[in-house]
Amino acid sequence: MKKLAAFSLGFVLIVIILGAYTRLTDAGLGCPDWPGCYGFLKVPHSEYRMAKAEIRFPEAPLDHFKAWNEMIHRYAAGILGLLVLAMAAIAIRRRRSGVVNKPYKLAVGLLALIIFQAALGMWTVTMALQPVIVMLHLMGGFTTFTLLALLYLREADIPIPVEDSLLPLQKLAAVALVVVIIQIALGGWVAANYAALACTALPICEGNWWTRMDILGAFSVPEADNYEFGVHNYEERMTMHVFHRIGAFAVLGVMAWLLWGLWQRATSAWFKRLAVLLTVLLVVQIALGVTNVVASLPLLVAVAHNAVGALLMVTLVVLNYSLYKVTHTQKEVSHG
Repeated sequence: MKKLAAFSLGFVLIVIILGAYTRLTDAGLGCPDWPGCYGFLKVPHSEYRMAKAEIRFPEAPLDHFKAWNEMIHRYAAGILGLLVLAMAAIAIRRRRSGVVNKPYKLAVGLLALIIFQAALGMWTVTMALQPVIVMLHLMGGFTTFTLLALLYLREADIPIPVEDSLLPLQKLAAVALVVVIIQIALGGWVAANYAALACTALPICEGNWWTRMDILGAFSVPEADNYEFGVHNYEERMTMHVFHRIGAFAVLGVMAWLLWGLWQRATSAWFKRLAVLLTVLLVVQIALGVTNVVASLPLLVAVAHNAVGALLMVTLVVLNYSLYKVTHTQKEVSHG
């Protein structure tokens, strides 16, 4: 179980990266059906299969590059689903054998999440990249990453050092996690609506952006047959981007406050490593975000921005879990 959790933890990051690459190469509808591709288990290449594909989906011409991007992501997601299924089966078997000191609800909950995530993947295609579904699919991937990290921590039974001096940071760490989650959701909304290049100036947006904002339009979903390449006007996309930029400043402020506290108070190697990792991830994420603006969204930088955001969120979850364990241990000691 521990080895499966460790492998799955690394593999889910690959799935997240593949998902971002698929979205950023406009391959979300590379295969117009689900779970196969033009009615086949793999991308059609023979003349016969390509002819069949054209007959089945005349409105969706086959693009092999986009189709393979989409199918590789689906294959990887399918493998991840099998890994989670195996862990859930082990957890159920252990529980039936009377083992109660190992994660059960977490493993079974992960399986339920993976099933829902698969449904979101299907709806992403069948609903033609509807932005709410696309954003939820992204958040589902990040949540899967987070729960796998917690499962690994519990299976590995990593000892968390008790540092009472860190207890005042518990609420601040929780606030930082909430702010980062909101920022990731805003980034997902920007990406799902193709608004990443709506603002090309720093620090917020070009011109008198505050006079052109349309908040209601930005966070609504107009009816459309196909949402590929976005259906919102410029003012609405600009508003989405502005909210994401403002969110970045909020994350920077809260994270700087939290990191200052960690650097001042942490004495154990565990919490010092978390402080170093969070600092590095925050600096890299800011640099990637600025590069996306200055260089007009380079593909690899945009993919990395997505991956580092996931790593930042998971590391914050690990910090919050560690602080919770410190509090829990302190209560056990106080109650004798």
